[in-house]
Amino acid sequence: MTDILLRNDTDGICTLTMNSPKNLNALSDAMLAALQAQFDALMNDDTVRVVILEGAGKVFCAGHDLKEMTRGREAKDGGRAYFDDLFKRCANVMMAITALPQPVIAKAHGIATAAGCQLVATCDLAVAAHGTRFGVNGVNIGLFCSTPMVALTRVVPRKQAFEMLTMGSFINATRAREVGLINQAVDHDDLDQTTLEMAQTLASKMKGVLKIGKTGFYQQMNMSLEDAYDYTGDVIAQNMMMRDTAEGIQAFIEKRDPDWKD
Repeated sequence: MTDILLRNDTDGICTLTMNSPKNLNALSDAMLAALQAQFDALMNDDTVRVVILEGAGKVFCAGHDLKEMTRGREAKDGGRAYFDDLFKRCANVMMAITALPQPVIAKAHGIATAAGCQLVATCDLAVAAHGTRFGVNGVNIGLFCSTPMVALTRVVPRKQAFEMLTMGSFINATRAREVGLINQAVDHDDLDQTTLEMAQTLASKMKGVLKIGKTGFYQQMNMSLEDAYDYTGDVIAQNMMMRDTAEGIQAFIEKRDPDWKD
C-alpha cells in the first residue's frame, strides 16, 4: 500500500503531500485521519518551523470523497450519525491548521474545490499555479458548501464569497489572488520554487515570534477593538521579554545579523 499522506522534513520545512491522486486527493476518512495525526504530531515538534501542504498528481484536492459519503447513507439512520461525525472530524482538521504554532502554506494546482478550497482558505498562506481552479460548487449537486463557507468567508469579501457559494462557478488563480483567497499566482513551472522561497523566508524568522504572532493573529480577529488592543498589548509585552527579541533589537541597532538561539 502507498502512504496516503507523505511527509518530508528538510531544513525546518515540513512538506505534507496528500497522496491519493486516483480520487483527486479527496478528504476521505483515511485522509482526514492522516492529516489529523500529522498536525497533532507537528503541534509539539520544535524541529519544524514551516509546513507546506500540497497534493500529488494532477490536482490539489477535490474535497470530500462523495462515493464514501454515499456509502455512509446505508446506515439505519440514513447516515446522519456518520455525516455528523465526518464534518466534525473535518472541522477538527481545519482548526488544527490554525492552532499549529508553525505557519502553514497551501501549494495548490489543478483544482481546489469544496473542502479542498476550504483547505486553501484555512491555511495561513497560499500559492497557486496559473490554471488552478477554485470553487465551492456543491450547490450544483444539491449540497451547499456550508462548512467550506466558514473558512471562505473569513478570507474572501462577503459578496465574492456568496457568489462563489451560490453560483457554483469556478474562479481562476488570478481572481483568487484578487479576492484574497491566495497570496500569489505563479506559472506552474515556478510553483515549487516560489513556495519554497516563501517557506525559507518564514523559516529564517525567530521561531518564538512566529508562534506568538500566529496565535495572537487568530485570537484578536473576532474581538472588539478595545479587547483586541488589551489582548495584543499583553502579547507584545510578553514578546518583549523574550531573550531573542532583545537580541534582535540590539542586532538591528548595531546593524548586524541577530544571534537567535531558538
